Amino acid sequence: MGPIRKIFDNQDTFPFSYAYKNTKSSQSELPDHLHDWYEIVYVYRGNGTFFIDHTFYEMKAGDVFLIPGNTIHRATPDKETPVTSTAVYFSPGLVQAPQLGDTFSYLHSFEQAAQLRHYKLATLLPQRQHLEHCWDAIRHELKLRSPGHRQAVYVQLLQVLLYLQRDIGSDMPLHTGDPLAAPGWMRESLLYIDEHFCEDIGLNTLSKQAAVSPAHFSRVFKQLTGLNVTAYIMTKRIIRAKQLLAESDTTIQHIAELCGFESLPHFHAMFKRVLGMTPAAARKAFK
Repeated sequence: MGPIRKIFDNQDTFPFSYAYKNTKSSQSELPDHLHDWYEIVYVYRGNGTFFIDHTFYEMKAGDVFLIPGNTIHRATPDKETPVTSTAVYFSPGLVQAPQLGDTFSYLHSFEQAAQLRHYKLATLLPQRQHLEHCWDAIRHELKLRSPGHRQAVYVQLLQVLLYLQRDIGSDMPLHTGDPLAAPGWMRESLLYIDEHFCEDIGLNTLSKQAAVSPAHFSRVFKQLTGLNVTAYIMTKRIIRAKQLLAESDTTIQHIAELCGFESLPHFHAMFKRVLGMTPAAARKAFK
């Protein structure tokens, strides 16, 4: 079982989606998911754990999570005090900045998060108030649907992205993860997978390195990430393969080999299962 692929319509004239002040329980939260669009999650109240890429973060009031496209992530709300949050999803193509004589990008905060592999920002009270005002304004426009409401939502989104870059991300380092959110051996195992997922590694190798039984490793891994070890490694390989398809002219056969697949048919089957398209279709979409 791989991650649940949230499907957004990239051909939509307004590639934007909004989930306003949702309270998630452990029953209603997706086990884990993956999508092409970028995502901002803002926490109003409650507690939980957010697994993003290879890191665990505690969730609490005022936290902002920046999730670039094609990043495995899973939120696990606390049973007693579940998280209430707003989530914003958008296609990166929606916010391409015009060339005005500088190299500014509205996606800079996401690009920085992906580069540093740190996805959490904490906010001060005035910053929370500003962001919550923006979320309320977007909700108001989407609810009334007055003429020009999409343009108004678009402007608000750009203002949020600009604010995150200038006023929050510029003077506050991105969070490096919370040590109490997962056992140390699990964090070390995820880092190891992150460096070796294209190699021949599996449950026995990982559990031996962690000095725990395979059964215990498997149980805790699935509980914390939402995926079993095989599915997690497979998904990491497919994400890497998609990057190589977009960034290079290397043959699909060679990309399959680089990402640890022993046969091209298996690579095709897994790629389509995880991303819903063939490698050839993905490469064509990048052109």
